[in-house]
Amino acid sequence: MARDHVDVLIVGAGLSGVGAACHLRRDCPGKTYAVLEARGAIGGTWDLFRYPGIRSDSDMFTLGYSFKPWTDPKAIADGDSIRDYVRDTAREYGVEEHIRFHHRVVRAEWDSATARWTVHAHRVDNGQDIVLTCSFLFVCTGYYRYDAGYTPDLPGVDRFAGEVIHPQHWPDGFDHTGKRVVVIGSGATAVTLVPAMARRAAHVTMLQRSPTYVIALPSRDVVADALRRWLPPAAAHRLVRWKNVLLGTANFQLSRRAPKLVRSLLRRAAKGRLPAGYDVDRHFSPRYDPWDQRLCVAPDGDLFEAVRTGRASVVTDTIDTFTERGVRLARGEELPADVVVTATGLNLLALGGMTVAVDGVDVDLAGTVAYKGMMLSGVPNLALTIGYTNASWTLKADLVATYVCRLLRHLDATGDQIVTPVAPPDGRRAPLIDLTSGYVLRSMATLPRQGSRAPWRLHQNYPRDVLLMRHGRLVDEGVRFSRATAALPSTGTTANPVV
Repeated sequence: MARDHVDVLIVGAGLSGVGAACHLRRDCPGKTYAVLEARGAIGGTWDLFRYPGIRSDSDMFTLGYSFKPWTDPKAIADGDSIRDYVRDTAREYGVEEHIRFHHRVVRAEWDSATARWTVHAHRVDNGQDIVLTCSFLFVCTGYYRYDAGYTPDLPGVDRFAGEVIHPQHWPDGFDHTGKRVVVIGSGATAVTLVPAMARRAAHVTMLQRSPTYVIALPSRDVVADALRRWLPPAAAHRLVRWKNVLLGTANFQLSRRAPKLVRSLLRRAAKGRLPAGYDVDRHFSPRYDPWDQRLCVAPDGDLFEAVRTGRASVVTDTIDTFTERGVRLARGEELPADVVVTATGLNLLALGGMTVAVDGVDVDLAGTVAYKGMMLSGVPNLALTIGYTNASWTLKADLVATYVCRLLRHLDATGDQIVTPVAPPDGRRAPLIDLTSGYVLRSMATLPRQGSRAPWRLHQNYPRDVLLMRHGRLVDEGVRFSRATAALPSTGTTANPVV
């Protein structure tokens, strides 16, 4: 029986997967492809998360695609707008008709003799098991586990008479109007939820074990507004994108080189937006240096405004136990609550949870080394998208997709069919994700590693990566190219496979 075969199989129809498909259409128009999506909709993160205030924490000139200008007035966009943007892009480039929804990839097996992947997917809508083959596997699932968020042990939570909600599983139509809300957490989700819920709640308390750096940024970009009046959308988008890239890079580099200075600047900025006499050191001055964890963005300073007006408050303490009426803290105070939101983080899941085998041997992901942050040592013809930790995810996603297209064209030009990354010879390893956030530390042992130097080292530097991935050499010490050793089977390939 003939199996569906495509040149490139993309896993995931979120921001990265749709972008990858668009790059293929633009740069490799002769390649056949399909997109497998476990859920029933386009959008990934931006379709799944529906909690109040859901928005980007990067500006949309960098979170948007390089080839699709962001034209909405707001630079920090809400989730609905981002989801619509991704769907509009998929429609514009004809990607929709290539997506197979409800297909969860569970396993991929590489055969060097035929230079092909055999991919096993499960239809979550009807229970069928599907098998496809492809020449190149492009995994765009991100690194979060989307079916279950992280919730730590919460002592006494069963005694609580109110509602407990994790933001990843927000109930449809939930109304918090007039209710007392406690949001547990201090990361990007909590910083988003607190001011959004404070608009209608009786009061919102952000309960944090330790503070996070929060920076207020304008929700609109005045430079973008000015340029749009004089330039075509594509030109304005490109200029603002590079302006924001360079500012972000400078911010990160300054944080690394002069952390005490940046810490002081962030503290001063927070103090200026909070009430006189507010304990900034306790609630908004973390113990770690800036960019050891991501900075949290407050558009137009909305979190600070909610605290300043008394609609929200920040409490820094640990939980002793839940009670029937709320949360009792270690120092004895009880926070009354009708609703507790556990914005306590996410879990990481490499490759969307699929297992991978090469020539009959299962791959231990933790034993692999990332090549240019996008391929894995010893695993042929597979790329994965992992965005920047210090900048917009899509900046790196665009570069990875561009590089994959360069690789595919190189294989066609040389007659080779296989590209396999090799591990660095020096044996030195470092974590792939260079953050001290809890969600990273909890999962570090299960993730691929990176080396100590290029091309196995991630530099978290977009301008540098543009030179490396758009213009750098394809043939270097980190990869080897080869050909299949057996005749390729007949597959009954179609250019537009749709189920």
